[in-house]
Amino acid sequence: MNVEPLADLGPERRRALFERDAGLREIRTDVHEITERVREEGDAAVREFCREFDSIDVGNFDITDAAERAYGEINAETRESIETAASNVRAFHERQRPEDWREEFGEGRELGRRFRPIDRVGVYVPGGAAAYPSSALMGIIPATVAGVETICVATPPAETINPVTLAAIHVAGADEVYSVGGAQAIAALAYGTESVTRVQKIVGPGNRWVTAAKAEVRSECEIDFLAGPSEILVIADETASPEFVASDLVAQAEHDENASVVAVATDRKTADAIASEVEKLTAEREREGTIREVLENDASGVFLARSMSEAISFGETYAAEHLSIQADEDEAILERISSAGSVFLGAYTPVAAGDYASGTNHVLPTNGLARVTGGLSVEQFVRASTVQRLSPEGLDSLSSTIDTLARAEGLEAHAESVAVRLRERSETETERERLDE
Repeated sequence: MNVEPLADLGPERRRALFERDAGLREIRTDVHEITERVREEGDAAVREFCREFDSIDVGNFDITDAAERAYGEINAETRESIETAASNVRAFHERQRPEDWREEFGEGRELGRRFRPIDRVGVYVPGGAAAYPSSALMGIIPATVAGVETICVATPPAETINPVTLAAIHVAGADEVYSVGGAQAIAALAYGTESVTRVQKIVGPGNRWVTAAKAEVRSECEIDFLAGPSEILVIADETASPEFVASDLVAQAEHDENASVVAVATDRKTADAIASEVEKLTAEREREGTIREVLENDASGVFLARSMSEAISFGETYAAEHLSIQADEDEAILERISSAGSVFLGAYTPVAAGDYASGTNHVLPTNGLARVTGGLSVEQFVRASTVQRLSPEGLDSLSSTIDTLARAEGLEAHAESVAVRLRERSETETERERLDE
């Protein structure tokens, strides 16, 4: 990788970095055709796409029993690691559970909120080029903490689906597991088929086909956000270890050829060393081909900033899925950046820790969506309702305001719905006073 000064980046290069879409635009037409066929033809279309894209003839889509069996078939060390990671993820997400509340807001005005879980959600657990038991934990556990009644999982078919992924799905608490992947899985969950029961919301990461399909169905099925191919931004100063920074870049690059990896250093020596270490580490990795594709795309690179302020400005505009700050004043830098999916502070906090076991969720917004939303959380699996109760006195105190605004909007019946209550109260009080006499 060549080191590029941020100050020298032209409009085209900046557009590739800041308006990245991970190749979604070029497949939208194909994804639309896939989702429409699944909507219209159900299981038949899903089976056809499984043969076309996964080279698998799927018999029974429902593999819930296989997930339960896999838990007993994996070795004890792997089972313990899944349980440990699940426990950490669950503990972190338990802190996110919202609580019902009601309070008095002035005399006779009681207001509050109540939270209830969504009934049916779909969780996509990626497969294909790699197995992702961690994504099973990240997608399913927040839903169980929220109290979702039925959690349906879709994961790509294979001659032998990775048993560790299946075991993680079981440990996390899925109720239904389907052997279907890609855009056709998202469509099956969103629209329902003969074998797959329709859900109300779909969450989880995936490749660009999965992400594009989530965008396609979201007019009829709620989604979390468009969590596409992985991306990382590392902000480093002269105190950073180039090897540590490079190891994080290479780790995220091995996910998918459409991933994006970026490092911004504040001194030339560190930037050059990071670029050199990336080349060295890439040559040592089993997925070297995928990593090199990522390093060569226009949304990846090692950059030199003239100052930390310039690096921070770049980071805020980039709005990374994963933001690693490996610099002396990491807390101060963090205070100046608001747009990031998940932040990793310090030299000994690799992104891989959050990917697997620290407890935070690794289902995060990509392609700059961290400017407007955060990662997957318990709150995304609940519905919030507001609650209010007014006493006669409380309504009376608001009556003038309601009447004025309702009539200004030309909604006379709104104003009258208040007035009728106040008249009834006045008449009742008058009658009571008459009887007292």
